[in-house]
Formats: sequence, structure tokens, C-alpha cells
Amino acid sequence: MKIVIVGTAYPFRGGLAAYNERLAREFVKEGHDVEIYTFTVQYPSFLFPGKTQFSSEPQPTDLKIHRTINSVNPLSWIKTGRDIKRKSPDKVIFCYWMAFMAPCLGTVARFAKSSKTKMIAMIHNMIPHEPTILDKLFPRYFVKSMDGFVTMADSVIEDVKKFDSSDKPKVSSPHPIYDHYGDILSKQEAAMRLGLHDQHSYILFFGFIRHYKGLDLLLEAFADKRLREFPVKLIIAGEFYENPEPYWEQIAKLHLENLIELRTLFIPDSEVRNYFSIADIVAQPYRTATQSGVSQIAYHFEKPMLVTNVGGLAEIVPHNKVGYVVDVNPKEIADALVDFYKNKRSNEFTGHIKTEKTKYSWSEMTMIILNLI
Repeated sequence: MKIVIVGTAYPFRGGLAAYNERLAREFVKEGHDVEIYTFTVQYPSFLFPGKTQFSSEPQPTDLKIHRTINSVNPLSWIKTGRDIKRKSPDKVIFCYWMAFMAPCLGTVARFAKSSKTKMIAMIHNMIPHEPTILDKLFPRYFVKSMDGFVTMADSVIEDVKKFDSSDKPKVSSPHPIYDHYGDILSKQEAAMRLGLHDQHSYILFFGFIRHYKGLDLLLEAFADKRLREFPVKLIIAGEFYENPEPYWEQIAKLHLENLIELRTLFIPDSEVRNYFSIADIVAQPYRTATQSGVSQIAYHFEKPMLVTNVGGLAEIVPHNKVGYVVDVNPKEIADALVDFYKNKRSNEFTGHIKTEKTKYSWSEMTMIILNLI
């Protein structure tokens, strides 16, 4: 089968690019002919709060990636759609994650459409974590061009229905495990690579930092005096996508300076396993969420998780089995962390993770996509 994926990919960095590339590799592994169409310009600078949109990793040599789409140039949308149509693919999979991309992706789909080709939306977020007026206006244009929808959380299916009330197929399948970051390291090896002491315990907060990620809630929870009974530190690993000053002020106010390891730059793929290998538990204290790629990295490295009961997070982190699902407040976050260390629950959770992680395969996702329509 000939498959085209439209969305972010190398040379762009981040979880969405990693997702599209890993999905493409799974299709190739299954014997399909796969090409990716990505951007020449992804975000205008005013929409991107980080330092750079581009990866520092080597260019992948095993994928066919075409850079043709300028997100703010409609002529490139038309040209890309026509180019895809000439190749007559069986399926075109559109990676959708924000309303700003709806005109671009919707136009590519309209010009790529043929009687043979099915247009499938892979919806990461239908309504984003920090919505704007665009999120009420643009998505409908995109969804009208699709023949079916795949999401990674049941809650996102309900969001899609707000823009598409038709009987087009809408299926939810969990986010597959990110298994391309290498094998787990010993704690001693990870500590050496990171310049940390292996006698400490470590809670990991991983990924770019914005208000909805709830880092401030985790800091308040981490200041709980009960946690001082244990030799535990908090690692904050990820780039700030907003002003960091309020966090520095909070850390100082709570007297946490000597208990936190700050690695607040973008973490390249080659270093991801260092952080997950040294962690005892991965904390995701989000105020809002649909699903999270961080959870699927934690599953790969078989690390217990603490997540908040928002969006689809609770769907993939069974409470008291592979970690904790708590309400969005510092007291519950602190209670869970105290329970984890006081009752030494790491081995218990890890045993369940080894079984639970088998549910989240890429082959399951490709089967869902291919059988959707």
C-alpha cells in the first residue's frame, strides 16, 4: 500500500516529529511504501516560544522526507496537494495538533483528494491546552476534508464531534510507546553522564515548560516537609516556553534551590534515556491534557508515573498499578510521592508496567489506521 504522512518531521524537532517518523518506520517495516511531506516553514517566529524549531540530530537516512509546505504560503499548500495527488496514494495521514495548521492541512487535503485516496486525520489535540479564537474558527475547515479520524484518547473523540457530527469513522487507540530512545542504562551510568550523584533518588519532570504543564504545582508539592525524610531530588529537564522568572521565584520562596537539578534546555533524543534511566518516578502534574508522549517514554523505560486526572492521562496510567492518578492540586501530588517513597512501591509498579506496556504497540496503531476506512 502507498501511504503519505503529512506533518512535522526532520529537520524539525519535538514529540510530533518523533511520532510521525516512528509511525512511518512501522509502516515501512510492514512492507508499505511511505513518504512524509513536511514543512519548509512550520511556525512563524511569533508562534514559536522556544529557542529553535530545528533538530541537532543527524538526518535520518531510512525515510523519504519532502520539505514542501510553508505554513503561511497557500501556493505551497496547493502545490503539495497536487504533488501528492499525482502519486496516487491509498492513504494520506494528516498529523493535526493546532488550529493554526487547519487552513494549510485542509487545503493540502482538498488538492490531494482523488476517488482512490482516503484522507485520515491523526488528531493529537483537537482543542489545544491553551485555546484561542482560532480554535473556534479554523478546525471545521480541516475536518470537512477528512474521511476519518484517529485519536489517542476518548476525550479527543468528543472534541472532534464538536466540529464533525457526521458518521465519518472516529476511532481512539492509545499513543504507542516511544521505543526509539535506546535501552535503559544503569542508574550509575546515567548519573555519570548527567554529572549527578547516584545515591540520591530522583523525581523527573520532563518536556517543554508551559503553565498548563503544572510545574508550579509540582514545586509546591515537592516542598512538602514529609519528602525531606528521603534523599530525593527533583530533576526539571526541558526548555521553557514561557517566562521562567516566576518559577525561579517560587523555587527560592520554597527554599528548594539545593533540592532541584535544573536542565532547562531542549533535551536531544540522544540524551533522553539518561534522564529516564536515573528517575525513580516521572511526574506529569498537568492542568490540561489529551494524552502525553512523556507517558509513553516512561513506559519504554519502565518507570512509574504520577499523572493528574485530566484528558486521557488516566486512560493509560492505571491508578495504584503503574503509578498514581491524582487530582490537580499540590496536596494530592505530595501524598502520592510520599506514598511512593515511604512504602517503596517502585518494584511493585515496575512489575505491572512490564505487562501494561504490551498494549501500546505501533503495529496496533497501524492496524487501526489501515482498517479505519
